[in-house]
Amino acid sequence: MGVADSEVQSRIGHDAVPDAGKLWTDILDYVRPRISQEGFETWLAPTRGRAVRNGTLEVEVPNSFFADWISQRYSAEVRAALTGVSGQEMAVSFQPRDAGDSGLLIRRSPVRRPVLRPNGYRLQAHLTFDSFVVGESNRFAAAAARSVAERPGASYNPLFIYGGVGLGKTHLVQAIGNMALSVKPGLKVYYTAADDLFIELIQAIEKNTRLEFKNKYRGLDLLMLDDVHYLVGKERLQEEVFYIFNSLHDAGSQVVFTSDRPPQDIPTLESRLASRLGSGLVVDIQPPELETRIAILKQKAVMDHADLPDDVAYFIAARVRSSVRALEGSWVRLLALASLDSRPITIQLAQETLKDLVKEDEPIDHNRIIKACADHFGVSLNEITNGGRTKQLALARQVAMYVLRTTLSLSLKEIGSLFDDKDHTTVMHAVKRVNELRAKDPAFAARLEKLSKGISGGEPR
Repeated sequence: MGVADSEVQSRIGHDAVPDAGKLWTDILDYVRPRISQEGFETWLAPTRGRAVRNGTLEVEVPNSFFADWISQRYSAEVRAALTGVSGQEMAVSFQPRDAGDSGLLIRRSPVRRPVLRPNGYRLQAHLTFDSFVVGESNRFAAAAARSVAERPGASYNPLFIYGGVGLGKTHLVQAIGNMALSVKPGLKVYYTAADDLFIELIQAIEKNTRLEFKNKYRGLDLLMLDDVHYLVGKERLQEEVFYIFNSLHDAGSQVVFTSDRPPQDIPTLESRLASRLGSGLVVDIQPPELETRIAILKQKAVMDHADLPDDVAYFIAARVRSSVRALEGSWVRLLALASLDSRPITIQLAQETLKDLVKEDEPIDHNRIIKACADHFGVSLNEITNGGRTKQLALARQVAMYVLRTTLSLSLKEIGSLFDDKDHTTVMHAVKRVNELRAKDPAFAARLEKLSKGISGGEPR
C-alpha cells in the first residue's frame, strides 16, 4: 500500500459507522488512478455513496445497466479499494435509482487486479483469440501468436510483437497464455509487464530474495513480458531480463515480448539484449483498417448485448482511426449515455455524445490517396495509374492499392478500375505483397505507417 493509500485508510479505517458519501469518495480516490480517465468519468463519476447498512455500503448508480457494467468491468478495482481504504469487513451494493431494480453485490476481497485465472498466471480469461478481431493490419501477428500458443517453444522463439498504444498487443499475448493453458493445463505460464518486473526486482533486492526471484522466472514454460520498451535506462533490469531469457531459451521454454517499437529501435538497450529480443520472429500490429474497426465495434456490441446499427458503426469507425482502445472508448461512452437517457443508438446520438472525442475530418477519397502515394514515391499521377513497369512504379502502384483497400475498404474490382482496369487478381497480389514487405521489413513498415498517417491527417507526409 502506498503513502496516499495509507493516508486514506487512516482517515476512515477506524470509524465505527463510516459516512457513506465520504467512504465512497475515498474509494473513488483510490480507484481513479488505476483505471482510464474515460472509464472513470463515464461509469464511476455519476455514482454516490448512499448509506451503510448491515456491513454493506450502498452506492447509487443511474440505472441497472450501470450496476451491471461496473460490476463486470471494475469489480477488481472496487475490491482493491475496499481492502485498501475501508479498514472494515464490508461489501458494496450498487443500487439503481429506480427502486424496482435489484442491486448487484461486490463483496470484499483482497484482489487488486482483474486476474481471472487461478495459480498466479495473471491472465484475464476474456482475452482470447476468439475475442480478437483479425484484419489485414494484424493478421500475421495473430497467426504467429496462435502458432506459439499451440506449440510453445517449438517455433518463433522468441516472438516479439510491436505496435502503437492500444492496438491489441496485450490482448494477443494474453490469448497466447490462455490457449497454451487450455492445450496443456500443467504448463508453468506467467504474464507480467516490464514495469511490474522492475518493481519486483527492487523488492527482491531490498528483501535479499533475489534467488527466489530468479528461480521463479527461470522455471517457467512460457513467459510473456509486456512493454519491454520500459527497460530503457534500467541497466540492472536489462541484465536480469537477459539472463532470464537465456535460461528459458536454453531450456526450450517459450518467451513472448511486446513493445511499442522493434528491438533495434529501443534506445539505450544493451546490444546483446536487443540481439536476443530480435533473434526470433518480429511482427508488428498496425492501426486497424476501416473494415476491421467496424468489425471490432460490432463484436463489442454483441458482447454488451446492445444493438449497434450499421450506419452508426461506420460513423464511429470512419472517425476513430488511431487505436482499438480509442475505438472501444468511444463505444463505451455512447453506450453509457444511451443507457442514461434511455435513447436508441442512432447517428444523431453518436454525433452528440462523441463530438469531443471524434473530429470531423476532411473526407478521404481515392484521388487523394493515389496522389499522396505518387508524391511519396516521386512519380506522376498518370504513371502510377496508367503506365510504366519500373520497380519504383510497381511498388508505388502496389502501395496505393494496399492503402485504398485498408483505408476505404474498396472492393478489389473497384480498386482495379482506378488503375487502367487492372484485374482483381492483380490488386489481390499487390495487397499481399505489401503485407509481406510490411511484416519482413521494419523500415518499410515505418515508411508505410508514415504515409498512411499523412493521408489521414495524422502527421506530415
